[in-house]
Amino acid sequence: MSTCSTVSRDFDEPIAGTAATATTWLLLEQPGPWGAKALTQSHLDPALGRALEAAAKGTGVRVALIRRPGRHADCGALAERRVYVAHTVPGNVWLHAATTRDPQQLLDLDFAALGTGDPHTFDTVLQGRPHTGDPLALVCTNGKRDRCCALLGRPLAAELNASGVEGVWEVTHLGGHRFSPTLLVLPYGYAYGRAQAHAVKEVLHGVREGRVVVEGCRGNSAWERPGQAAELAVRTATGEDAAQALSVVRTDGAAPRWEVTVAHVDGRHWRVVVAQGASLPPRPESCGTSVLGSPARMDVVAVRELTMTTALAS
Repeated sequence: MSTCSTVSRDFDEPIAGTAATATTWLLLEQPGPWGAKALTQSHLDPALGRALEAAAKGTGVRVALIRRPGRHADCGALAERRVYVAHTVPGNVWLHAATTRDPQQLLDLDFAALGTGDPHTFDTVLQGRPHTGDPLALVCTNGKRDRCCALLGRPLAAELNASGVEGVWEVTHLGGHRFSPTLLVLPYGYAYGRAQAHAVKEVLHGVREGRVVVEGCRGNSAWERPGQAAELAVRTATGEDAAQALSVVRTDGAAPRWEVTVAHVDGRHWRVVVAQGASLPPRPESCGTSVLGSPARMDVVAVRELTMTTALAS
């Protein structure tokens, strides 16, 4: 029986505009097994998991659990856990790190402030500091969400870790398991699908230089999905690879058609028409279901650079 990722690859399903959306990512180290809803189905206190979900709701913050690559037998509670928070909106991208002996401390964070790009409470509550090491490579390995994430994600994380790549973590859920193995790279927040180790190393090399690799990219989590597709289309059309050069400044319309305005830090603007289509033929969208569906896809219809007058008027 084919897996959902095999079917998606065989049908050449477009990958752009499929990243999970979050302006800010809050990551808590939690070893051991994860259930499908990891915040409440792991060795983390489920009451804390529910409280974190409630605190993050509507703030732009997405909370996820991370663990080191390798075997995940229950080894007891950690004395100290790593905690990261990253804001991914261009112009104010940052990644801070801390450790905690008491994960309940996370409930003292100002989630609304984190979502808008203010790390003050993270640094105050957890004695956090800007992360000075290598970028984070977060590989989804939660087989309880979809078996593709375990079958494809765990070997990728293990291979990267064994080859000496720093900053590799397994993560609970990045969405789009049919694009497994999936990867999120912080601090810039670009997600990748159908990832292979050599390509991930190229992506991470680019991040260290402040560049974005477009090949295999699902989009920047800072934007909604039409904006993700539009920004990647402008990068493709112009060859721009500077990580913080482009921003989605306006989105007009609604499904199934949007006009997205993408701005460059140098003042140029583009109008990108994005249409929502359906991936055909129908197929199972997850290995956990036999129901056939037609996943939504973001198709870029047109990319047009605006004159300065048109850009100012819009």
